[in-house]
Amino acid sequence: MSKGTKFSLDFGSSWNDGWSLDSETTSKIIVIEEPSKHALVMQKEKRRGKVVSLVGPFSLSDEAAQKTLTILKKRLACGGTYKEGWMEFQGDIGPKVREALESLTFRFKKPK
Repeated sequence: MSKGTKFSLDFGSSWNDGWSLDSETTSKIIVIEEPSKHALVMQKEKRRGKVVSLVGPFSLSDEAAQKTLTILKKRLACGGTYKEGWMEFQGDIGPKVREALESLTFRFKKPK
């Protein structure tokens, strides 16, 4: 493609030929659980040379997850974000995150 041209999705069929998206198969059903019913997992990744601690998957509403994240960031004095059911914290602070979440009645899976 040369610079300045737009990408076209016209491949010879139209959306009126029976093509449609099934909303039943594309939507996710999120079950909101109380903190004691969670089975969280800790992970550690390197991103751009920095260590990031991941915790999840959370089954909370976005509002409740943001409130929990704010409490944890203040308690741990670090930065973090909530994306797609996982909380990401800056730094290798896994044991501190685990301790803080357990004090908020969250549970973790047992290591193998």
